[in-house]
Amino acid sequence: RDPGAALTSAGRARPGTAAPAAAAPRPGECGSAGAHRVTGAGVGIGRTLGKGHFAVVKLARHVFTGQRVAVKVIDKSKLAGEAAGQLLQEVRCMKLVQHPNVVRLYEVIDTHAKLYLILELGDGGDMFDHIMRHEGGLAEPRAKHYFAQIVHAISYCHKLHVVHRDLKPENVVFFQEQGVVKLTDFGFSNRFQPGKMLTTSCGSLAYSAPEILLGDEYDAPAVDIWSLGVILYMLVCGHPPFQEANDSETLTMIMDCRYTVPPHVSAQCADLISRMLQRDPKQRASLEQIEGHTWLQGVDPSPASRSLLPLTSHKRVSEEEHEIILQAMMCGNIADRDTIQE
Repeated sequence: RDPGAALTSAGRARPGTAAPAAAAPRPGECGSAGAHRVTGAGVGIGRTLGKGHFAVVKLARHVFTGQRVAVKVIDKSKLAGEAAGQLLQEVRCMKLVQHPNVVRLYEVIDTHAKLYLILELGDGGDMFDHIMRHEGGLAEPRAKHYFAQIVHAISYCHKLHVVHRDLKPENVVFFQEQGVVKLTDFGFSNRFQPGKMLTTSCGSLAYSAPEILLGDEYDAPAVDIWSLGVILYMLVCGHPPFQEANDSETLTMIMDCRYTVPPHVSAQCADLISRMLQRDPKQRASLEQIEGHTWLQGVDPSPASRSLLPLTSHKRVSEEEHEIILQAMMCGNIADRDTIQE
């Protein structure tokens, strides 16, 4: 997979790298290196957060609301046929999926040379880093809170016949201000027809279902459910269930479905993990069975406070943020200061 496709809306080019904080532009910086410039969507583009072969992720700020977003800038000249098709599929799926626990694709700007994806920006890092800071895993109530949200998002995707195919903690982003986690990186996503098998091998070794690794035809929902099992295991254990010294040994463990649950994990949680990590995809729990499992009872994945946030936010901005917006608007020749302040 091209590294560019792995860039997430959180702005990382590789697992474990947090997006750097953005610095506000100083007055008069419009023409200097690294200064904000304005795209056709009214977004002031700032510093680079991550980059790959054909894509760069930039921190940006909406010039009218001050809301921070991520802009994925794709160089169309570097896209081969397969990569171009994959990118188109990613955009289609993200435009279709509008859910409180999925990173939002606000807008797509298509120019002759570049494609700009304006994405919701997480403010709390990714789940992989969070797990790595908790040796032995998270407490089950906290793990349950996060896992229920991921299941809620995937259930919604599957109802729209969208399969993610790259579920892993690195692709779950924290939004601390909203108090939620959100699924990101739909680079391997695709539409599916119920009952019709898919054939593309994709994803990451440690999280991929056995049938994908074997190159077999596979049922789309079942491969996401396997990955959900790996994520839940990591949440409560602090490490992947299938991880050996080399890929060959890891592959053997996955094919044998051989893993060990530490004694501190409750019997109910271990049971749910085992229902998802089934070698035979037909034996895996369905999403309905996962949501109805005893371990997840009493968890509300979507409280009333969790709502979709529009790009045109009505949040009051500080004087410093107001000055940033003014500077960005003037840099883009939208209007002069006096006209804007009127």
